[in-house]
Amino acid sequence: MSVEVQRGYAKGRAKRREIIDQAMAMFGEVGYRGASLREIAARCGISHPGLLHHFPTKESLLLAVLEHRDEVDIEWVGLDDTDGVVTLRRLVELVELNTTRRHIVELYAVLSAEATSTEHPAHQFFVDRYRTSVDAAVRAYRQAGDAGELREGVDPEVAGRQLIALMDGMQVQWLLDGGATDMVAVVRALVAGHLTVDL
Repeated sequence: MSVEVQRGYAKGRAKRREIIDQAMAMFGEVGYRGASLREIAARCGISHPGLLHHFPTKESLLLAVLEHRDEVDIEWVGLDDTDGVVTLRRLVELVELNTTRRHIVELYAVLSAEATSTEHPAHQFFVDRYRTSVDAAVRAYRQAGDAGELREGVDPEVAGRQLIALMDGMQVQWLLDGGATDMVAVVRALVAGHLTVDL
């Protein structure tokens, strides 16, 4: 492969990432339906046809944005860990990370609400994502229970669903009050209250 071709690929990847970043911000600001591909293209300094070269449809851009966000979060949490307490600790740390990236939290809050409609292009993505998130939390609680680190009477299925619901609910409160809510402390308190060991 020539140096020129390699540079072209690198430039294309960089532009694709810029488009995803700008789309992520705009979807968070005005929602998927309110976002315009022309406006996203303008923010990236390219033409509308130039954007369509990378993402031929608005739906393909949306899914690329969501997949990128999940890749970052899954890498952060490490969902394949066999130590339940470690996974639970990382989920609390993910809440802390989210306090530094408001536009991503806005994106998720807006799109997850819009995607309850079966007609929304991200509907199946969010159905699958919630299933994966709940399963990971439940599995972490089960692992903690198997290790003798779960308080008596805590049901892993219930606790896992509570954790995911609380994480999402606290994000909405945090967005609405301009970040005044200490969502990390609230989520940490829930998880710590379920465990017999320090979180």
